Amino acid sequence: MGSSSSTSADGSPAAPRGSGLRIDLFSIFPAELDAMCHLSILGRARQRGLLDIRCWDLRLATSDVHRTVDDAPFGGGPGMVLMPEPVFAAVEEVSPPRPLLLLDAGGRRFDQAMAAELAATGGFSLLCGRYEGVDERIRTHLVDGSVSVGDVVLAGGEFAAMAVTEAVARLVPGVLGNASSSADESFSSGLLEYPHWTRPAQFRGLDVPDVLRSGDHARVARWRRAMALVRTGRDRPDLLAERGISDPDRELLAEFGLQIPETG
Repeated sequence: MGSSSSTSADGSPAAPRGSGLRIDLFSIFPAELDAMCHLSILGRARQRGLLDIRCWDLRLATSDVHRTVDDAPFGGGPGMVLMPEPVFAAVEEVSPPRPLLLLDAGGRRFDQAMAAELAATGGFSLLCGRYEGVDERIRTHLVDGSVSVGDVVLAGGEFAAMAVTEAVARLVPGVLGNASSSADESFSSGLLEYPHWTRPAQFRGLDVPDVLRSGDHARVARWRRAMALVRTGRDRPDLLAERGISDPDRELLAEFGLQIPETG
């Protein structure tokens, strides 16, 4: 059995294995996953040895001429079900890092806290479901748990796996060029990220806030914190309700004459 991590999407050699955080992805579309994992931040991190991403083909573990991985469900019903034999065989042949998580709509909701948990491990693996679902024995006797990227139904777990992979990869030391980038991003402190502006300072009568052009970096930092509170209260009041507003938060808001918007 082989993976699609031996070469990059353009045919160049992939990063050496055995270095960085290892992430194994199991799918019937390993080449497509591997190609996405060679783009942008993920691709650079792989080349630098910060990530060891391996994409495994579930079909390569099959023994029949049609390379079958699915069959009709017992008891009838629509769709096809991912069979246990090829999935167990693929995982057992590779011995991937654990935990092995199934991408599944009924799984634990993936969030920034879970991304941080996975980034702190020595490695983990993701199994991309397909068709109507997976044989229950995969869920109960092979994987260590399941993860969901939201209350939506997808045709398969590949795009969900990419979302998990990139979110985790961004938290691996050295992956982002600026070490403070991940610390400032949404959800890192229970708040959405503060709003951003760039050149030009004036655009169609819309001006960049004066504080951002003041050169007072400490004041800018305080203003950004206050704006993060305002944005979270406006766009995600559920997050702010869970986090709460401290006395220092209220002082920041008062300093800049800001208020948390009322939500109905």
